[in-house]
Amino acid sequence: MLGSVLSVLLILTLQGHDRVVEGQMQRAYDYTKYHTMDEILAWMKMMVTDHPDVVSSLVYGSTYENRSITLLKVGLKSAEPKKMIWMDCGIHAREWIAPAFCQHFVKEILGSYKTDPKISEMLKNVDFYITPVLNMDGYVYSWKDNTTRLWRKTRSPGSGNCTCLGTDLNRNFYANWGMVGISRDCCSDIYNGPSALSEPEAQAVTDFLSTNRDMILCFFTIHSYGQLILLPYGHPNITAPNQEELMQVGLAAAEAIKAVHGTDYTVGTPPKVLYPNSGSSRDFARLIGIPFSFTFELRDKGEHGFELPQDQIQPTCEEAYQGAMSIITYVHDKSYLRGAATSLAATLWSVLLAMWLSSATV
Repeated sequence: MLGSVLSVLLILTLQGHDRVVEGQMQRAYDYTKYHTMDEILAWMKMMVTDHPDVVSSLVYGSTYENRSITLLKVGLKSAEPKKMIWMDCGIHAREWIAPAFCQHFVKEILGSYKTDPKISEMLKNVDFYITPVLNMDGYVYSWKDNTTRLWRKTRSPGSGNCTCLGTDLNRNFYANWGMVGISRDCCSDIYNGPSALSEPEAQAVTDFLSTNRDMILCFFTIHSYGQLILLPYGHPNITAPNQEELMQVGLAAAEAIKAVHGTDYTVGTPPKVLYPNSGSSRDFARLIGIPFSFTFELRDKGEHGFELPQDQIQPTCEEAYQGAMSIITYVHDKSYLRGAATSLAATLWSVLLAMWLSSATV
C-alpha cells in the first residue's frame, strides 16, 4: 500500500516537474533571435495557452501554398463589440526584423497590462489584431538557404509565359493599383501581380479590413529598412484628408523612438521621403476610411539592410515599440477620453438646463 502511494506521489511530482520545465521553456523563448515560421507558430500557440484571459487566435485566410494566415487577438474580454488596432508584419519575406517586432510587441503588452494602468485601460477598450507573418510562403522560402535569404515576394506562379514566381504583396492591394512605383515584369521585386488582389494573402487582409472598417481605429504595417514612418498616400497626387494630423502624430512617434536609443526616424508620405508607390496595404486602409494608417520601416539605413544582425533586434524593437505606443495612445485617447469628456459636458449641460427650467417654472 505504501509503495502504491509513493508511486502515485512520484508520478505527480514528475508531472509537476514537467509542467515547470515546460513553463521555463516557454519563458525562455528568445526574443533576441530570428525565428523560423514553425517556431513562430509554436510561439503563437504558447501565447494563447499561457494567456487565455486576453489572447486568442483567428485564422482569416490561406496563402497560395495553403498555409493558414493566423492572427493573435489581444484584449480583455467584453460583452460589447470593441474597437480594433490592426498590426501586420512580414508582408515582405526578407524583412525578418518585422516579425521579430510583432512578437516583441505582444510580449510587451502581455507583460505590462497587469501593472500599467494605461495598458490595462487600452485592453479594456480595444482589441489588438496582430499578424506576426503575413507572407508566410515567402518567409518560409527565405529561410531555405543563403541563396533565398533576400526573397521578397509571395510564391505564386508568374502570369502568362513568365517562369518567375511571386508578387509583391505591397503592390497588390486595391489602392491606386498599378499606377506608380510598380513593375509589370513578373521577375521584378516590385511586380504588382496580374490584377489587384490576385494574391490570396492580400485578399484575406482586404476582406478583414473591409468587414471591420468601422471598428478599426488604427492600422500598422511593419517593414524594413530605412527608419521611416510613412503616411498615406504613395501616389504623389493624392493626399489624405487628415494628413496634417497624421504628420503630427507621426512626428511625435519619431520623438518617442529617438528618446529610447537616439535613433532618428523620418516621417512623411512615400513620395516625399522614399519613393512613389501604389497598391500598398497602408493606402488601402486609409482609402476605406480607417483614419490612422502607418507604415513603419525599421532599422537600419542601409549598412546591413534586410540582413540586420541579431544583436540589433532588441534595441530596434524597444524603440519601435515606444513609437507605436505613442500613436496608439493618441488614437485611444482621442476616441475614448475626449469622447468621455464630451459626454460629461453634455450631461452637465442637461443637468444645468433642467435646473434652469425647474427654477423658471417655479
